[in-house]
Amino acid sequence: SASGRTPWQKVPFGEVNVVRDWLGIGGTVSTPAQEHPKRPVLGLECPQSEVSGARFWGFFQNLCGQPEVFFRHCFVHNLCPLLFLDPNGRNLTPAELPAKQREQLLRVCDAALFRQVQLLEVRLVVGVGRLAEQRARRALAGLLPEVRVEWLLHPSPRSPQANRGWEAAAKDRLSELGLLPLLTR
Repeated sequence: SASGRTPWQKVPFGEVNVVRDWLGIGGTVSTPAQEHPKRPVLGLECPQSEVSGARFWGFFQNLCGQPEVFFRHCFVHNLCPLLFLDPNGRNLTPAELPAKQREQLLRVCDAALFRQVQLLEVRLVVGVGRLAEQRARRALAGLLPEVRVEWLLHPSPRSPQANRGWEAAAKDRLSELGLLPLLTR
């Protein structure tokens, strides 16, 4: 982050205002044993907004009204709930990790997704972003075709397409998938 502060990442697409005010989650966040000096973990005290999280949760807040409406049929699983930083404190995505380490990491992430889908008896997985969709297809290959895997544009500010109206694109895609009736009161 430009400010050097790390947003709360225990909630996928963690955006402090939404986590606290819409999801109603509070409490303190412990700092990790090893914390990067340029990226302190501030938990719900983090003053910085997380653009992807603000877009993602803001969209569903507007669409669903209440968190209970969203969570009636949906669960958000973070494919890789870990944060990797370079020596300067810059965020590294799994794609930026060395190939061998990336594959080891993603195999564990794939296994966790597989188990989550089994436990919750999920029938449709919507990968937010192409990487999430591709990893879900790979991880859930043994469950296809009983489990369908689809794709939704990632709300990242790094995506020119998302910057041209992610909310409209997301609503159109969810409509195509027949999911809007499940997300409205």
